Amino acid sequence: MSRKKKKHAPLLNITIDAYAAEGKSIAHLDDGKVLFVENVVPGDVINAIITKDKKSWAKGRMTELVAPSTLRVDPFCQHFGICGGCKWQMLPYSQQLVYKQQQVEDQLKRIGHVEIPEIQPIIGSPHERYYRNKLEFTFSSQRYRTFEEIADRSEKLAAEPALGFHAPGLFDKVVEIHTCYLQHEPTNTLLSVLRAYAEQHKLPYYDIRQHTGWLRNVVIRVATTGEVLVNLVINNEDKEARIAILDHILANVPGITSLHYTINGKMNDTIYDQDVICYSGTPFIEEHLENYKFKISPKSFFQTNTYQAEALYRVTRDFAGLTGNEVLYDLYCGTGSIGIFCSANAKKVIGIEVVEDAIKDAHENAALNGLDHCKFFAGDVSDICTDEFFAEHGKPDVIITDPPRVGMHEKLVQQLLKMRAPKVVYVSCNPATQARDLQLLDAAYRITRLQPVDMFPHTHHIENVALLELK
Repeated sequence: MSRKKKKHAPLLNITIDAYAAEGKSIAHLDDGKVLFVENVVPGDVINAIITKDKKSWAKGRMTELVAPSTLRVDPFCQHFGICGGCKWQMLPYSQQLVYKQQQVEDQLKRIGHVEIPEIQPIIGSPHERYYRNKLEFTFSSQRYRTFEEIADRSEKLAAEPALGFHAPGLFDKVVEIHTCYLQHEPTNTLLSVLRAYAEQHKLPYYDIRQHTGWLRNVVIRVATTGEVLVNLVINNEDKEARIAILDHILANVPGITSLHYTINGKMNDTIYDQDVICYSGTPFIEEHLENYKFKISPKSFFQTNTYQAEALYRVTRDFAGLTGNEVLYDLYCGTGSIGIFCSANAKKVIGIEVVEDAIKDAHENAALNGLDHCKFFAGDVSDICTDEFFAEHGKPDVIITDPPRVGMHEKLVQQLLKMRAPKVVYVSCNPATQARDLQLLDAAYRITRLQPVDMFPHTHHIENVALLELK
């Protein structure tokens, strides 16, 4: 016997009371439940429907904005509300920072349950627009259509191609992007040139369901040095068509210093196991953080907001408190950027990262900056950090850990407790998982300093740096 989903009556004239976290705000319903809603602002009065119902809480979706909050401002992007890339444009940036600061404090206290010092005021981004150094756009045979577009047509709509970003929650639909405020030129020019050329020459966009079509993705990196890297990803080799489109890009998009292409015939879009071929210019571009130089190749990982990466790394370096006598371990070191940035006051830097290609980049970056006291190793921390390794390279006096959003594996947390470095600087892009890890590290460490840093204006994402010292 099938279980029918319980239908809920629409919620009318609900007042949004406060911001929660991760882009969700809350309202309190008459039955005592807390309702979580996205894309709303405290002070909004809305109509909504319940999409998920639990005993003490529910999730809802706004169906109508009855009365806007006094906090609201007009979004600056024509794609706001559809693209999903900058979901907080309706909030002034100063208010975004207030909520991000609140999120860090709430999650450290609610999830971590550990004693924390006063949190320093959040460091906001000096660039609210055009702050990203990397964007990836997708060619799709299936343009995303809004509910209004579908409702306005009685007949079935034919599929249309689109070049832009994936629609939120949909792997096979792409929102057509004409002007993006996340990255400096020549990004928008390149999108326009590619779109016009593909239409003129009838080049098919990729269909991820059928695995047909030719144009798949384009990745654009724009460095603060002014150098620009473009990687065009196609589904299969067609030499004549490939040379024609790459030459067209060079002739019509000014400023490209490094042009690449990748042939990816796989079912997914990842290119880390694919050959990236340099078609024109240098095989990499160069980015600077203070006086340090970094090679950025098509596959390189690098902080996507260069301007704020300097601020984040300065906080990290300050928390590390290096005097020139310390052995610094940089865990999840990636291409070595944090360790290199902190290297001037370290006796030795040891970077550890599971991704071998990243370690190759780290070696190159250390050489580029003439740093012979920075060593990098590929592998798992628990496998590398043996007594023999410590005997050769020294035990850590300071550890910097910068894990992905899922936080540190519990195995690594236990390894840190075993290593017992006097200081641990924990750089996090997810205060919720950081709070969980800090609770585990409380067995040996106390938190002495906390500093939130905003890397991504108009999004709910927030970085937080914590200094831990042995009890």
